[in-house]
Amino acid sequence: MSAGVLRWRPMRPADLSAAAAVAARVHPGYPEEDGVMAERLRLCPGGCLTLVGPGEALAGYAVGHPWRSGSVPDLDTLLGALPERADAWCIHDVALLPEVRGQGAAAAVVGLMLAQAARHGLPEVVLVAVGDAAGFWRRHGFRPLAAPAPAGYGAGAALMARALAA
Repeated sequence: MSAGVLRWRPMRPADLSAAAAVAARVHPGYPEEDGVMAERLRLCPGGCLTLVGPGEALAGYAVGHPWRSGSVPDLDTLLGALPERADAWCIHDVALLPEVRGQGAAAAVVGLMLAQAARHGLPEVVLVAVGDAAGFWRRHGFRPLAAPAPAGYGAGAALMARALAA
C-alpha cells in the first residue's frame, strides 16, 4: 500500500478483530486481551484510530486516552474508567504493519494524538517506547522520564513524555 491511499479514520467496533490481528503481528511480545482495546474504544472513542488502505483494509491502529502525568497504565490492564482528574494524554499503542512503515503514517498519527490532547486541554502526552521506538519518539519531541516503565513492557522500555506548547 502506498501513502497516497492510506488514511487514518476513527476506529469502529467492527475493526477490533482486524486490529487485534495487527497487534499480534506487530507486537507479539506485548500481548493484550481483546477486551483491553475494546474498553479503550468504549472509554475514549476519539483516541482510537485505524489506518486503512484500499477497500478499508486495516494496516495499523493507534490508541490513546486521557491519563495521569508521568505514568501509563500497565500493559494488558482494563481501566474500568478514565481518571476523573486526568492531566496527560496517554498514547497507549501505535502499530503499523511492516509494509506500510516509512510512508509518514506514524508521524501523521503523532500529530493526531497531540491534537486530541490539546482538545482535551491536557498539557502533556505520555507513552512507553518499546523495542527500538525511542528514537522515533525523540524525533517527535518526547523525552525519557526518570521513572521506569511498568515491568510488563519489558527490559529496555522507556517511559517518555512531551509537553504541549502553551
